[in-house]
Amino acid sequence: MNNPNDIWEALGELAEDEAAHVITRLFTMYEDELKRNPDSAEAHQFFQRLGQAISLTCECNLNRR
Repeated sequence: MNNPNDIWEALGELAEDEAAHVITRLFTMYEDELKRNPDSAEAHQFFQRLGQAISLTCECNLNRR
C-alpha cells in the first residue's frame, strides 16, 4: 500500500483511536531514526512537517471558537 490514494483511503477507514496509534507509530519510527542517525534529513523533515501540521490544526481549532 504505497499509493498515496490508497493510504488516504485506509486512513479514512481507521477508528479515531487507531489513527492516534498510527501517529504514535510514525513518531516513534522517526524518533528511532534520529537516534540511529542524528543527521537524518528525512527524520528532521518529518518532525518539521508534523510540527507545522499541529500548529495549523491548533490555529484552525482556535478560529472555530
